[in-house]
Amino acid sequence: MTTDDRFNPASAPSTLDEIRATVKARYGATARRVADSAATASCCGPAEGSSGCCGGTSESWDPITADLYDAGEMAGIPAEALLASLGCGSPTALAELREGETVLDLGSGGGIDVLLSARRVGPTGKAYGLDMTDEMLALALDNKARAGATNVEFLKGHIEAIPLPSNTVDVIISNCVINLSGDKRQVMREAFRVLAPGGRFAVSDVIVREGLPDVIKENMSLWTGCVSGALEESEFLALLTEAGFENPSIEPTRIYDRADASALLKGTGLDDSLADEIAGRVMSGFVRATKPGGTVRPTTPPSARELVALGATEGARSSCGCDDDCCR
Repeated sequence: MTTDDRFNPASAPSTLDEIRATVKARYGATARRVADSAATASCCGPAEGSSGCCGGTSESWDPITADLYDAGEMAGIPAEALLASLGCGSPTALAELREGETVLDLGSGGGIDVLLSARRVGPTGKAYGLDMTDEMLALALDNKARAGATNVEFLKGHIEAIPLPSNTVDVIISNCVINLSGDKRQVMREAFRVLAPGGRFAVSDVIVREGLPDVIKENMSLWTGCVSGALEESEFLALLTEAGFENPSIEPTRIYDRADASALLKGTGLDDSLADEIAGRVMSGFVRATKPGGTVRPTTPPSARELVALGATEGARSSCGCDDDCCR
């Protein structure tokens, strides 16, 4: 087991940097497993003491990440993109993307939702993916090449400081990532900033319907497993309104029962009796909101130099070590 694979389930996340480091370690380990053994890897199967996004160390089925995409939707999408999918829904299927739109996926991981979005917006549209984890970005670039996508760009950075100009995106999507942030208020502010007037916020996430016990909120395995850091419904809606969004709403897509909760607790060091405290209180949901103003088409996509000036780091690199698009 490598250092990146070691997680202390008793340690509660405290600072933003600590949360980022822990999330990067776990998701980087998942990306490496997919890249190293795509033929046998599973997005939620056990490996090196971790089971993907959610679920425990010995759990081969994950109630949050399982069965999110149908076969028809996945036609032409690289298998590695699905193996690295750690989401809780299918935002591209619910966001009503249109030809020619510009889409941004917050926490794009292996790139599955970016590739699906690129297909929906067509050659006149653009799909950006933003992620902070080098291993996921490398995997996403490899998947972009396998898919032959030409209207896709992956950026390295943080969802609390999106490296795109203001008013340049039609739709923001995200798949089970906002719950992982240590500063969700700033995520909403940044999403509002980069959306064009009339732009749409359309994300899938894990949401808490009622309060959870502190012992669950303070468990790092359940934080990186998408549960402990999840916002309550009222909190999510309030933060969207505070950021300036109109008509925020949450549509439940799956409410986790006791069997699901028991699966999530495996490998966390917590007693299974706590499943009763999770059952019915945690759900996957589709969150919608709109930036006020008439629909205004985004400006010309920013250049690589502009992206760096806005905070994008060195840029995404594929597994061969090349910059994005260098091998075309």
